[in-house]
Amino acid sequence: MIKINLDDKQNLSAQLLKLNAGDRVLLSGTIFTARDAVHKIISENLKNGEKPTYLPTNSIIYYAGPTDTPPGKAIGSIGPTTSVRMDAYAPMMKELQVVATIGKGERSEFAKKVFSQDKILYFIATGGCGALLSSSVKNAQVVGLDHLGCESVKKLTVENFPVTVAYDLHEGDIFND
Repeated sequence: MIKINLDDKQNLSAQLLKLNAGDRVLLSGTIFTARDAVHKIISENLKNGEKPTYLPTNSIIYYAGPTDTPPGKAIGSIGPTTSVRMDAYAPMMKELQVVATIGKGERSEFAKKVFSQDKILYFIATGGCGALLSSSVKNAQVVGLDHLGCESVKKLTVENFPVTVAYDLHEGDIFND
């Protein structure tokens, strides 16, 4: 297992560059949730010249919408959403300065091409393990679009969040290797 400190912004690019498709990784630091509705709103905002303030530079987006938070927990079950549903929005990731996304399943050829040319890494998390994945979330707070409920943008602090590199920054592809 490779451990990555997401909050070490000066070395994050170098850490991501060393990863290869198939590498198992434990992420610690800050990630943000964003699903279909958020992507649509951000796309419309960007067309109007408005950049969202709730997604900082060099962020990692997790395609997830957690369930209600049980007492004593930081968050409810937080399994990955099928990523292909966000593929139409792949080009805006560069404009948002996203360095990686986390989701489930293979991406379209269109998204793979965009991610490859824009040097955006794609991690996959194991579907069906949302309750287990939630144990890696130490803190969660809504930071944008709170009216969307479970699909609002959340800032998560994670510790040893398990993912696998699906598409690396060298055109490696776990689905075709």
